[in-house]
Amino acid sequence: MIDEVQVHNLALIRDASLAPCEGLTVVTGETGAGKTALLSALKLLMGARASADMVRDGEDGLLVSGRFFGLHRTDAGDIDDAGADSDGPATSPHTGSNLEDGFDDADETVVTRRVGGDGRSRATVDGAMASVKELAALVSPHIDLCGQFEHQQLMKPANHVRMLDAWAGEAVAEAHEAYRQALTASSRAAAELQRVRDAGLMSSAKLDEARFVLKRIDEVNPQEGEYEQLACDLQRAEHAESLAMAATTAYEALSGEDGALDRLNAAASALEMAGRVDASLAELAASLREAGYIAEDVSAQSRAYRDDVDFDPEQLAYQQERFSLMQGLLRAYGPRMQDVFAARDEAREVVSLVDDSAARLKQAERAYDQAEQELALAAEALDRARVEVMPAFQDAVTQVMGRLQMGGAELVCSMERLERSAWTTSGPSSFEFLYRPGAGMQARPLARIASGGEVSRVMLAVKMVLGSVDDVDTLVFDEVDAGVGGAVAVALADVIADLARTHQVIVVTHLAQVAVRGQRHYVVRRHQGEHGPQTVLQRVEGDERVAEVARMLSGSASDASMAHARELLEL
Repeated sequence: MIDEVQVHNLALIRDASLAPCEGLTVVTGETGAGKTALLSALKLLMGARASADMVRDGEDGLLVSGRFFGLHRTDAGDIDDAGADSDGPATSPHTGSNLEDGFDDADETVVTRRVGGDGRSRATVDGAMASVKELAALVSPHIDLCGQFEHQQLMKPANHVRMLDAWAGEAVAEAHEAYRQALTASSRAAAELQRVRDAGLMSSAKLDEARFVLKRIDEVNPQEGEYEQLACDLQRAEHAESLAMAATTAYEALSGEDGALDRLNAAASALEMAGRVDASLAELAASLREAGYIAEDVSAQSRAYRDDVDFDPEQLAYQQERFSLMQGLLRAYGPRMQDVFAARDEAREVVSLVDDSAARLKQAERAYDQAEQELALAAEALDRARVEVMPAFQDAVTQVMGRLQMGGAELVCSMERLERSAWTTSGPSSFEFLYRPGAGMQARPLARIASGGEVSRVMLAVKMVLGSVDDVDTLVFDEVDAGVGGAVAVALADVIADLARTHQVIVVTHLAQVAVRGQRHYVVRRHQGEHGPQTVLQRVEGDERVAEVARMLSGSASDASMAHARELLEL
């Protein structure tokens, strides 16, 4: 839920602040005053693409800040959607904010988006740097912005099934996920079958090459870790004499006649005797004894190492030959032994595909047939789940359309099974919303029969129905009242007001009938400031609000329009 949005140097806005209430907030103003800039600010906080054109002329950059409640970011890069429950009335944030009590300070999230004059964008969440992708994942799921673009989305049948599925929830989600998994499994099985078939058509040159690679590597038959061990062993074997001599020298120096150990023991004994008089000398003796133990251990290990050195010319020759063979494999298939093993596995697979082609083909065909059978069952289950919820969805939308003064118009859900080759991750059938203008009339695709005003109302009806089950906290409507007036405007205002019972709703409107239903009212005005044209956002109450509604009714604040405005606000 949005608690407050502050905008600096965006388009014509120098400084503006929008603090919507928990229910319905309306934004009004003359055409061209700059209402679109406010929506651009929200889009930036939702992770939309930024550009240098958004920055106010003469400024180095823009800044949009938003304070939200119900968003949680556990750490940088780890985002958790934990929004307010939208099934009941919209709850309100903490004491002291522009909303009523309902959230505590721990629920507060502050998001900022800076755009420089060069178009480069930077974002932060609670003061920590964040990517635009993180910003979108954190904020976008909680705000649904419905404007002219979204009306265009309603014209695209590919989006219709998503709306149905969103409304159906788990009733369709489980069947849809099972279908997607079955479709993926079938695609993999088909790819494997094609691979086996292609192997049967493999050229003799490629097969001969694979046989040569397999034979060459198998003749050496390198083992995991053998090359590394040989490198170590050869290093020791080739320097066996010098290594043994070094160990012998160390042993004699430590344990030989009058060696270091004898001298250490003599020194320690002398200090121990003197230590009976001066305790500090006893401590030195103890240190020498400790050094003697270490020297004795080194002496023993040096002797053992010397005795273990066994120079075997035949073994050395064998190791050198193995090492040379493996280096040859590395030059051909390396640079790592893992690459050699991978080349052997690939060659073995190619040879196996040809030598065992009949068995492999039957196995791949069985796997594909099984995957297709399971996909067919999943497709039937998904279509059945959608067919079961379609009547309730279209009836719910049609009911709201009736409230919007659309006469006997109906929304009809149409679904037809596609050819197997046309199945997509969305489903095995085409799905589309059809529009029936009146009883007894033929239902036709929405894009071909509905007017712009009708599309706006159908979209609002769909939003109303989806709003009863979605997890979106805030709904923003831009020009949803295009082409609407009279009794239809009153009906539309009623529907929007009902949405505001379960959601935070922000509406940019030109209709007085909608504006008077707002629990908070902002006016966007454009005037010539000291530094050029400037858009100002002002919250209006009392007589100022009456005057704005009067302007919306008649274009001026005459006595008649003021009286009419007061009457609408009271109602």
